[in-house]
Amino acid sequence: MPFHRFEEYENVLLTPHLSTAEAPIIEGKYLYYCLNQKRAGTGSELHYHPNELLIFPVLGKINAVVGKDRRVVNQGTFVLVPPNARHSMKATEDGPLAYLYIKDQTWGVVGVAEDEALPDEAPTMEYSQSIVDTGEHKKKKEGDSQAIVDGIPNCYYPLLEALDAPFRAGTSITWIEGARSAFGLYELPNGHEESQEASENEQFYYVLEGSMDFTVGNDSKQVTTGDIIEIPKGAPYKFTSTEEEPVRFAAVRSNAHLEDLIDNQGAKAL
Repeated sequence: MPFHRFEEYENVLLTPHLSTAEAPIIEGKYLYYCLNQKRAGTGSELHYHPNELLIFPVLGKINAVVGKDRRVVNQGTFVLVPPNARHSMKATEDGPLAYLYIKDQTWGVVGVAEDEALPDEAPTMEYSQSIVDTGEHKKKKEGDSQAIVDGIPNCYYPLLEALDAPFRAGTSITWIEGARSAFGLYELPNGHEESQEASENEQFYYVLEGSMDFTVGNDSKQVTTGDIIEIPKGAPYKFTSTEEEPVRFAAVRSNAHLEDLIDNQGAKAL
């Protein structure tokens, strides 16, 4: 089915030896699509991984580090973490945190500590848990870390003042293109229709506010706040919003470069 809600999925510990994060995982062919959740004042240690990471907070605020750039990230700000960039995301002390968390599938969801060499294969969530259970890091690889700390460009994109900000007068569609994937923010107050006979890329949409009629293949639904739409590459889809019920949603998509990497190389371990 192309329609999901995060609460329908079990929360799992993504990288327990490096982070407090719990998340449901919706797995496409090219992208991992998750809702990363952290308790107030907790989060991840500085780490890195060779896949690109897209972040968009929907609850609370992030104490964020990318490279050497430290910021408090509010809801409505998108963060693009390049492959191998050192980073850390923690909830501020004043409340819990939840953010859309999207990684490409050239690597798994488990990262590597900032001072650790990248292993030959992606570690699994089970291996990360075993480090917590035993205190032993048997697979820790000797050698230099490949984490990038210096020279990382600005990775922060303020897109909304608040997730429930009043709709602006005009239709607005903004895309930010990464190396392997892209993040989009749609605001459709005036009615909008989009239809494709075959989606050029894999896509996921997350409804932030409002509703719209959506069809993927032979499945149709009126989607509303918190609904997720998964559109496989090549699938037909269409959606319609109305002036009476404007809609705002976050979108992500793979790109041709990522699809070529996955199709010719295959994904690593989860």
